[in-house]
Amino acid sequence: MKRKGAGLLVSMVALSLSLQAQMNPKYKFEEALKLIQENYVDQVNEEHLVDAAIKAMIADLDPHSRYTSREEAEAMREAMSGSFAGIGIQFLKNNDSTFVTIVNPDGPAMRAGIRVGDQIVRIDGESISGESWGNKEVMLKLRGEKDVPVLLGIKSPGTNAVKDISIVRENILEKSVRESYMVDHEIGYIALSIFNRTTRAEIDNAIKKLKELGMKKLILDLQSNGGGYVESAIGVADEFLPKERVVFYSVPNEGGKDYYFTGGFGQFYEGELVVLIDESTASSSEIVTGALQDWDRAVIVGRRSFGKGLMQKPVPLSDGSEMQLTGARYYTPSGRSIQKPYSKGREDYFEDFNRRMESKELLEEGHVQFPDSLKYNTLSTKRVVYGGGGIMPDRFVPIDTNEYSAWMSELMNHGIVSKGGFEFVQQNRAALLKAYADFDTFNSRFKVPVEVHKQLVAYARNLSVQVPTEEHTSAHTAIDVELKAQIASLLYTGADYRARIRNEANASFAEALSVLRDEKRYKKLLHSTTVGEKTK
Repeated sequence: MKRKGAGLLVSMVALSLSLQAQMNPKYKFEEALKLIQENYVDQVNEEHLVDAAIKAMIADLDPHSRYTSREEAEAMREAMSGSFAGIGIQFLKNNDSTFVTIVNPDGPAMRAGIRVGDQIVRIDGESISGESWGNKEVMLKLRGEKDVPVLLGIKSPGTNAVKDISIVRENILEKSVRESYMVDHEIGYIALSIFNRTTRAEIDNAIKKLKELGMKKLILDLQSNGGGYVESAIGVADEFLPKERVVFYSVPNEGGKDYYFTGGFGQFYEGELVVLIDESTASSSEIVTGALQDWDRAVIVGRRSFGKGLMQKPVPLSDGSEMQLTGARYYTPSGRSIQKPYSKGREDYFEDFNRRMESKELLEEGHVQFPDSLKYNTLSTKRVVYGGGGIMPDRFVPIDTNEYSAWMSELMNHGIVSKGGFEFVQQNRAALLKAYADFDTFNSRFKVPVEVHKQLVAYARNLSVQVPTEEHTSAHTAIDVELKAQIASLLYTGADYRARIRNEANASFAEALSVLRDEKRYKKLLHSTTVGEKTK
């Protein structure tokens, strides 16, 4: 027999469940926070919980949206502004001692008489020896407010006396142009490390100086450049593409297309151009590379780029923290989206490098296959290019497995090469400078002494670094390249001589030179039917 009122009870339960299902999500969040505060066994930090919740929400959106705290947001703004207040040096911790390894030309430290090899004993009267003083602690102590002096206790090589030197902090430029120089009488080289607020002015100045030195052809190095400001990418593309060329277009969440054009203020519209990319070339670097490839303006050399075609925009919160939210997708001038898939989640997304290594894509040509649906044509010569996961180069160059090996990472991360080079220079500086008066002489004649190499390898193995045996000659050649680069940086100032030495051992750099020195080959690459087509 049906009980009286049972139907009403069922209806009320159903209504209650319906109301619960329709609960406003923001009220649910507030209720959850309140219930945690009232019922959790320990006292909770409300701000910490909210920060964790925001991070978790944003992590569920896509791999590139992120949340940064007040302090992190401020540090990011400082880094991207292109400057910070400091004294213009780089240093090395060697056991308990801190030594100056690089002094910025015409920086406050240089003008105060600080030289490479000087030991920093004290900062503002406080000793910086001991385990509590790591690289971060020393850096934070050296940086500070602009126009405020910092007092260093300095011990120079060959002396035991410590002298106090007061240096007034200045805004130190974090350079976007890592290095620029003439490779030969007509080929210039510019390496960009990041796209920040000073990038356009820096590359403009670099191109101007190289042209004054006779540059007619250029290598633009975007290897390992993870991107930065979109505005700076437009500025770099403007250097090489004439007025009113599309650099890219974006599609925001409300639909439609926003086009971004060159302004016609560049300096290098005609000369032959090669762009170097690799698996870490991402974001704004891919915007520039994609535009130059789509307009058939440059030959692209290296390996398929990272594949980031999402644009983030900063959304500040009232407490100074910030959300970097993906606000649009960008497309190259031919209409390519180069964003690689991320439907399997963040962890899977960032495992892409390992998949590329396992599939041998980074080791051999021909392991990347795109469907016809991702096929596009360049805008001048109508070559076939592909979207859907990075920029494919016109000329493939395999990865240097030594450079990306676990043992090389340990060698560098433990500072073994830095320390080995530093100790060698400290003991032989006068003799080295007498034998090699300038960098060009050093670069052409200097070879790492066998005993120095053996000592470094033995030291590394004592620290359980699995350096390959001597039969693996390429591995030991790679060690000598890094050691020679470190020694050069300690002997000579005024340029990034490490980059120049590493370039000579870089296969992509060598391929770029080969292409630029063969005009027929250069033109053939820009008129091939398909990007990546093998040429002879």
